[in-house]
Amino acid sequence: MTEDEKKLLQAKHRLEEAEARDRVKERKARTRRLIQEGAILEKVFPSATGMDLTKLEDILREHFS
Repeated sequence: MTEDEKKLLQAKHRLEEAEARDRVKERKARTRRLIQEGAILEKVFPSATGMDLTKLEDILREHFS
């Protein structure tokens, strides 16, 4: 393997690592947002806590559609 091929391979790996870090960062941000939104829903609509998810979805669809 030539020096140029090694540099190209290293650059490719650095790019893949950066993309993987970005995916993790985006996933963590989405998880945080979903947790916060769920907490707001429970605060505003306390009966949602013990409700079946399908029923909760139906109620929200009826109310907001």
